Order: sequence, then structure tokens, then C-alpha cells
Amino acid sequence: MNMDGIRGRLTANRHLSELTWLRVGGPADYLFQPADIDDLALFLSQLDPDVAVFPIGVGSNLIVRDGGLRAVVIRLGRGFNAIEVDGDCIVAGAAALDAHVARKAADGGLDLTFLRTIPGTIGGAVRMNAGCYGSYVADVFVSALIVTRAGEIREITAEDLAFQYRQSALPEGAVLVSARLRAGAGEPTDLHARMAAQLQTRDNTQPTKDRSAGSTFRNPAGFSSTGKADDVHDLKAWKVIDDAGLRGAMRGAAQMSEKHSNFLINRGGATAADLEGLGEEVRKKVYASSGITLEWEIMRIGEPQSD
Repeated sequence: MNMDGIRGRLTANRHLSELTWLRVGGPADYLFQPADIDDLALFLSQLDPDVAVFPIGVGSNLIVRDGGLRAVVIRLGRGFNAIEVDGDCIVAGAAALDAHVARKAADGGLDLTFLRTIPGTIGGAVRMNAGCYGSYVADVFVSALIVTRAGEIREITAEDLAFQYRQSALPEGAVLVSARLRAGAGEPTDLHARMAAQLQTRDNTQPTKDRSAGSTFRNPAGFSSTGKADDVHDLKAWKVIDDAGLRGAMRGAAQMSEKHSNFLINRGGATAADLEGLGEEVRKKVYASSGITLEWEIMRIGEPQSD
């Protein structure tokens, strides 16, 4: 693939297992790591329109199947991770980690504490309308900068993204490069204390030391746990998985965590087929047990391994 004037790094046949938290996945046809937004725009403008593009962040919510991905994977790096306080807003590059954004906002007296325990980057958080403790990206989103599949740099609004539970309408093939989020005010010491408490709760209840990709399935009611004392659990994904007797269920080296049954973990050496297969088995058995069809929260992409 010949590209004129590209300053970023283009790698052919790049295995994606090293780039996902679950450490599984076959090769992408190409991996492109742009130097900056102009470099990304130039690359996309020259890329054959028939070639699929798939942006990834840190691969925290992703299963790449063992046969890999017939696409150009675009991974944003250091040129896309700046975080700035601008009045009552935070402007963050798409590669900025959610946790870093929450901390930088708190330093500036802005409350984005709900982002602190969400794994991944701001780009992924916007795309998936990530949420925690009853707050969602949609609640604070102002605008974003994207590079379209044709290589045009555009600003988009919440109306353009049409946020829904755990999804948005980001244009096909577009790469989100930064987002502006408006936050309420708070005392920095109070905000940092709240985040410390959230981290302690997370570490006490979730398998943070295991190799996972966060919550495996969406909560059936379409709401995430609020963390409040009056929160009800009758329609949480972990509860219906427990009720079906699947806490700790295994396939190969894939397991539904003993600590939190809605976390799919790689105990070491699992394949993407093991992980996805176990997830589908859980969906089938939960439906048989409760009549509820669990929907994947982890994104699964690519092709299975050919025989």
C-alpha cells in the first residue's frame, strides 16, 4: 500500500492480540498509527474507498476473532491524548484514557468522576456512550471532532450522534479524534475522594487483576448500576447469569469470573473462539433459565479462524 506524504506508521499483517485487553485476535490487513489529525486526514483521503476502516483505542471492550480483520485498523496514539480545561469544559483527545480525563477534570474543579472507573479511552467512551453510577457520556457531551472516511475534518454534535444506551450513530468509517465535555463544578479534594471511593468499590467487587474486557453483557433493563444504596439488582446481567448457575463457568481458558459473573476473563491461553463461545453459551442458558436474551456489551469483530 503506497501512501504519499504519510508521516505515521503503517504496518501490514499486524496481529491484534497485543493491542486488546483480552489478548486475543488474529492479524489486521494493516495497522495505521497516524502522527496527528492532518496525517490521519491525508491517509484516509488516499485510501481506496472500498477498504474498510476500524478505529480502536486500547482494546478494552473488544474481542478480535482468531482469523483477524480484513480492514485497516487505525490506532490513535500520543498525538491524540491531550487533555485541556476550557472554562466549564474538558477537551480531550480520543486516545486520552477515561481515568486520566476524570483526574485532570477534578484537578480543575470539574466533575467527570463517573469516567474514573470506566476502562478505555474517550474515543471509545463517546462511541459507546459509556456510563457508570447513573451518568453517561451523553449527559456531558458538547461536540466532537472527527475525520470522515473520505478524509474530511468535521465537527459533530450530540444530535449527529443520536446517543442511545451503549451506542451512538458515529458515521461509518469515521475516526473520532477529540471530544468536548461540559461538567458541573466541584471541589477538587471532594472529587478526588469520591473517585478513590469508587475505585475501592470497583476493586472489591470486580476482577480488576484478571484479564477481562469489562462488563460482558448489557443489563437487561438498559440501565447500568448506579452504585446507590437503593439500587435494585433484579434485572442486572450478573444476577440473571448467577440465577442460571453460570458464575465461574468455563470453556477452555475462558471463564465467567467467580468474583463478578458478568466479567468474561482470559485465564491464560484462551482463544477468541473460547471467549465468544462461552459468552454465547451463557446467553443460551440464561434465555432457557429466565426468558431474557442478554445482549453483548463487548464488541466482537473480525473473522473466525479457518480450519
